[in-house]
Amino acid sequence: MTSSSGELRPGRFAGRVALVTGAAGGQGEAEVRAFAAEGASVMVADVLADQAGEVAADLRRHGHEAVAVLLDVADEGQWTDAVDECSARFGRLDVLVNNAGIGDAKGVVDQGERGWDRVMAVNVWGPLVGMRTAAPLMARSGGGAIINVSSMAGMTGYDHAAYTASKWALRGLTRSASRELADAGIRVNSVHPGVIITPMTAHFGLDVIHHYSRMNANRRPGTPDEIVGMVLHLASREASFTTGAEVAVDGGFLAAGANRALELAVSRGEGDP
Repeated sequence: MTSSSGELRPGRFAGRVALVTGAAGGQGEAEVRAFAAEGASVMVADVLADQAGEVAADLRRHGHEAVAVLLDVADEGQWTDAVDECSARFGRLDVLVNNAGIGDAKGVVDQGERGWDRVMAVNVWGPLVGMRTAAPLMARSGGGAIINVSSMAGMTGYDHAAYTASKWALRGLTRSASRELADAGIRVNSVHPGVIITPMTAHFGLDVIHHYSRMNANRRPGTPDEIVGMVLHLASREASFTTGAEVAVDGGFLAAGANRALELAVSRGEGDP
C-alpha cells in the first residue's frame, strides 16, 4: 500500500489509531490496510461482521494491531459500542474515515420513500453520528482528523437522486463539522472519488463503468488504492492546515466536463466542434 507520494511510509501513523467504516471490502478495506501498513492500530468497522473479522485477522497475521467491530453506521447504539471498544482496546482515537455508503440507483421519478430514507441514513446520518460519537475520544487523544468519503456526485449532477442528494449533504456536513470541531483540534475534510472499481460499482457492469470513464480527462476508471493516498494524506500531520476542504480524486472527470462530452459527441458524429 502506498502513500500519496507513491512510496510506502511504514512509520507515518505509528502510535495512532484509525477507525474506518465499510472496511470489510473494496475501498474501505484498502484504506484500513494502508493505515495498518503505515503503523496505525486499526478498527475494522462494517455491518458485514464476518468479513470484517477476516480482514482484521489477516492484518494481525501480518503483525498489525487490528480489531473488527460490527457497525451499521445508521445505528447510534452500534456507534457508541464501536467507539467504546476503541477506547478500551487502544485508549485513543486519532483518525475516523466515514467510508461506508450505499445507493439505490433510483432517479427522481422512481425514487421511493423507503429507499430514500435508507440512503440518507447510511450516507448522511451515519457520518454525523460517527463524528459526534468519536469527537470526545479524539479530543482526549489530542485532536485528530476525520475524512468523509463523498463522491463526484456530490459536486455535480448524477442520475441517482438519493445518492446524489446524500453526497451533496455530506459535503455540507463536512464543512459544518470542520468549524464546530476545530477548537477540539479535529480537522474534517471530504474526499470525492470519481469512477472507482469496487464491489459497489461493479454491479453496474463494465459497459456503464467504461461509459463514465470515457468522460475522464485520463479516460479510465480508478482503483481503491488511488483513493487511499489522498485519505492518508488528509489524515496525516502533513495536512495540519487543511480542514473543511473538498478534494476531488476523479481522474479529471469534473475538469474535463462538457469539453470531454463534446469530444465524444463529435467523434460519434452527433455534434459539431
